[in-house]
Amino acid sequence: MALPEVVDASQGKRLAFEVAGKGIAWSYLVRPSPREPRAPKPGQIAVRCALEQKALLIESAPDRFFDDDHHRDFPAVLVRLDAVDEDELAHLLYEAWRLQAPKGVQTRHTL
Repeated sequence: MALPEVVDASQGKRLAFEVAGKGIAWSYLVRPSPREPRAPKPGQIAVRCALEQKALLIESAPDRFFDDDHHRDFPAVLVRLDAVDEDELAHLLYEAWRLQAPKGVQTRHTL
């Protein structure tokens, strides 16, 4: 929420943060069993990132970053919150904001 024009778009137990209607971070949802709806997994989130960065993060720190079949070709990395420090998470969120924020928003708010 400290990033410019980010809004909390959460619904119920599902966290979601957006800039200009585009997601930057949200709850990691898992299906407890094949016929049940997806539900948030505590302590894990998805953060928007470029696919190249996602591959590098997972390769370099699989204890902190991972992927699953649902997100396999999607530009977001899954993050274990208890394994990342505050600065690393802040950097990931800033990069997600930079990817999603329209140029006008970025121009109005130099970080």
